[in-house]
Amino acid sequence: MTVTTESSTPAKQSRRPVPAGETTPRASRNNSVPAGGTTPRAPRNDPFAPPRLAERARALARDSGDWLHRVRLDPQGRWYERIHQDVDHEVWVISWLPGQSTGFHDHGGSSGAFAVALGTLQEHHVRSARDVGVGETHAFGPDYVHDVRNTSDAPAISVHVYSPPLSSMRRYDLDPAGELVELAAESAEDW
Repeated sequence: MTVTTESSTPAKQSRRPVPAGETTPRASRNNSVPAGGTTPRAPRNDPFAPPRLAERARALARDSGDWLHRVRLDPQGRWYERIHQDVDHEVWVISWLPGQSTGFHDHGGSSGAFAVALGTLQEHHVRSARDVGVGETHAFGPDYVHDVRNTSDAPAISVHVYSPPLSSMRRYDLDPAGELVELAAESAEDW
């Protein structure tokens, strides 16, 4: 499998404000994710519901023997590699040096989860933040917006599971009032 690093392909630029209290414009139309970022409930028997994705991410993070040898640390930016993809879901491993972050982004129409295998990451929302340590997970539904950062003094590694596989992402920034503004849209070809 080829190691991939952050894309240098420019994304389409836009600067569209996201109304106050909403996670993304799409979330306001279909109410898939409330403004607080709460994961919507899915049937417990759905193998690709966010709680099931979190279980898969946690198991893979705990059993790193199949993927740890692939991990690289890159001072130029986060390193990442897709280690599994099928029609239903995909799995990525990401390494983070101190100070590296994703910036605010969504996952298009995909649900997801991530688990920390090494170190500590900090997940930011527009008005809150929380630490995610080794063995901890976070699951989310479609259109969820967050920024994940390594604010520690040591490297971190995380495992991310998405269903369906990512086909698009939007990147955001905060305006002076602290509201999300869409900056760019990316497609799977960009990464």
